Order: sequence, then structure tokens, then C-alpha cells
Amino acid sequence: MSIFTFQTSINLKQKHHNPPNYKPPLKKFLSTFFIKNSYKSECQFLPFIPASQSVAAVVFGQTSPQSRLYPLTKRRSEGAVPIAGSYRLIDAVISNCINSNISKIYALTQFNSTSLNSHLSRAYSGGLLTNREFLEVIAAYQSPEDDNWFQGTADAMRRCLWVLEQHPAVDFLVLPGNHLYKMDYQKLIEAHRNNKADVTVAVLDKQRNYNTSFGSFNVDFGNRVIGFKDEPNLIDITALSINNGFNEKLSSMGIYVMNRHVMIKLLQESFPTANDLKNEVIPGAISLGLKVHAYRFDGYWEDMRSIEAYYKANMDSTKKTNINYNFYDRDFPVYTLPRHLPPSLVGDAVITDSVIGDGCILNRCSIRSSIIGPRTRVGDGAVIEDSVIIGSDIYQSEPERRTGGENLKHMSVPIGIGEGSFIKKTIIDKNAKIGKNVKIINRDNVQEANNESDGYVITSGIVVIMRGAVLPDESIL
Repeated sequence: MSIFTFQTSINLKQKHHNPPNYKPPLKKFLSTFFIKNSYKSECQFLPFIPASQSVAAVVFGQTSPQSRLYPLTKRRSEGAVPIAGSYRLIDAVISNCINSNISKIYALTQFNSTSLNSHLSRAYSGGLLTNREFLEVIAAYQSPEDDNWFQGTADAMRRCLWVLEQHPAVDFLVLPGNHLYKMDYQKLIEAHRNNKADVTVAVLDKQRNYNTSFGSFNVDFGNRVIGFKDEPNLIDITALSINNGFNEKLSSMGIYVMNRHVMIKLLQESFPTANDLKNEVIPGAISLGLKVHAYRFDGYWEDMRSIEAYYKANMDSTKKTNINYNFYDRDFPVYTLPRHLPPSLVGDAVITDSVIGDGCILNRCSIRSSIIGPRTRVGDGAVIEDSVIIGSDIYQSEPERRTGGENLKHMSVPIGIGEGSFIKKTIIDKNAKIGKNVKIINRDNVQEANNESDGYVITSGIVVIMRGAVLPDESIL
């Protein structure tokens, strides 16, 4: 079986990659930026250099194979999970970069990455990015030097240093690609440079009582990080110093800014076998006495830690007031793939407090407080409440709709929501076939159930219909 590296450079100028042992010279503006062999912070920062010229972003599509959004991630990575009718989760992070004028972006992907790679390559070529900007997808690969796949975030960055080093960045901004939030990364970079920090970590403000999956940092009165603790794994680094007894615990967002030379030294020299940034490299930097600072973020942030959190974020997008995340913000827009679909066709339908994607065909139905994704067909008399319908990849022809396509076992069950069906508090993944007079109401109030063989699971009381599942006519869940 042949193994190859998949790399897509989205740039008007063709990029040529050099072999892993190639070390390009730094640009002239880096000539005053240096760090000595000791880990004492000696960096000479140039705060006036715009981030667009001196910062490169590294975005991870998914940081581990154990996804919290399963079964939505059975065939896609977390970053590729659709949200709010038209977007993917990773669009929020890429849009933050674009809106923050950070135009050099590397997307490192591995788990179920086909859909994500395709989306990034198609969405961010041409119009959004100019010839001075690029988004480059670097998929996990095997090589003569290393026949393993990426073993974690730190291993992935170490393996890709030969690509990252080609961009003369002063700092690298490391971002998970599956979180929903809006942040001006320019302010984060400015704080990093003003503090003359080696590493800056983004943390939730103390008013937020939120235990993230990225652990927590002990922070002194000057926002200097003096310790780290990962609750699930009981990893605890004793504080190096506590000034005047002040020691504040703040939750990590998994967002890091690392000085170029510090990052390379940490990955290649100090922790050459470390696999994970969160549990190994960042705590290691603290233990070595590097200057690690915390940047407090007090805005809305959701790390999609569960199906319940994903469902709530979608429901929030249908609200007119008290919006946690605004997809309609003119000053901080969210970008995604233009699909070039026709406008939605609405018959004698009653639609309230809902988001309707492009290319839908909605007949005499009722839709309330729901997300209806692209190309969704809803039959006469169907009722959809408090649900997320992700949509369809294709339009079926009329002969296919009459026969149910190629699946003879389920004759006459086409893609979409059949006539007379009632759906409540449900997530329906792509290309699902819901027959006529089907009821998805969790009638027994089940909180957790795994019925993948029947095409659905229930988590936190939310029914999730799997991608491509078929529910015959008259089915009741």
C-alpha cells in the first residue's frame, strides 16, 4: 500500500516544499530577534510588526480520535461538523484568523480528514485569500524517517517543522479547530509581545465557572503562569513561585502563542519525544522556568465538549435576542464554502424562529425553533420542532425518490423528511431517509442509548439519527 503526503497550498503563487532537513534563512526583520541557549527570556520583540507579516496560525482539525461529538464524527473530524445550517465548526476559527488579519494558516489534519480537507481546500481558495495569503492543509503522513502517524499535537508540529519553518514568522498561534467563539487574535499577540513572553496561553476569565478539557493554569497577580493541572489525568506542576500568596486558577482554552525559536527548541531539544502540547510541552515550559503568560478572554466560548453542547449552540443560533454567537455580525463575519445552490423553495409552510439553509424544498409543513440544512426536503404535514436537520449532499431525481434510490430494502423512502412525520429535539445527520408518518419524540424519555445498528443513538436525551440512516414509514422512536 502506497503512503503519500497530502498537501494543498491555497495560494495564487505555487509553493514548493523543501525536504525535512532543509533550514531556510530568516528574513531581515528577524535579525534583531534572538534567544540565548538558556531559557531565560532574552527575546527582543518588535511590537509594531503587524501580525499579518509575522504570525502564522496552526489549526488542528481534531486533537484526538476519541471525539465527544460521536456519532456526528463517525465519518468526519470535529472541525468538519456542520453547524447553524451553512457552516462547519472550523469556519469559526479560520474566520477569526481572517478577521484578525492573520493570513498565513496551516491546517494539520488526521482523523477522518477527507471531508475537512475538501472543505478547507474549496472554501478558502481564491476570493477570501489574496496572493499574499494562504491556507495550507497538511494531512498526517508517513515518511522514510518516521513510519507512524501523528501521535498528538506536539508530535504533529514537530513532524511539520520543515514546512512551518519556511514561513519567517516571529510567533506561531496554535488553535484547536473545533471551538465556537470570536476573538481578535491581534490583541492576544499584542499582549504576548508586550509581556515579552516566551509562551502565552489563552484562559477563560475568572467569572466563567467552566471546566474545559484543556486543564487549568495557576496564575499570579501579573498573569504569569506558575503551574498547570489537568484534572482528569491528575497532572499537577507545583507553582514555581507565588507572589504575595496570590494564586488564581483559570481554565485553559487550548490556545497558545509560542515564540518561533522557543517552540523549535521545546519540540526538538527539551521534549523531543513529547506527543502532546497540553500535557507535556506547555507544562514542561513552565517547569523549565520559561516566561509563560496568561491572556484572559471574557467572551462567549464553547468547545463542543458534548452532543448536548453542540445541540445548544445550534439552538442558540435561532434566537433573536441574547445571542451568544452571532453569525450575522457585519463587522466580524463568518466565512464558509459558497455552495451556489438555488434559493430555498417554500410552499404553504409555517416557519418560526428557525434557520433555513440554501436549496431546501419545504412543502406544507411546520418548522419551529429548528436548523434546516442545505438541500433538505420536508413533506406535506411534517412537523419539526427544536431540531437540527443537517441536510443532504445531493438532490434525488424523481425516479430515485419513488424507488428510494439503489437501496431496494427500503423502497420508496427518499432522502429527506417524509409526509406527516413529527420530529422533536433531534439531530438528523446528512442524507438520512425519514419515511412517512415517522415519530422521533423519544417517547420513553431515554437519556442514553446506543442503537447504531438501527441508525440512531440517544445522548443526554437528544436523539441523533446517523448519516445515511433509514427510518421506514410509521417508525416510532
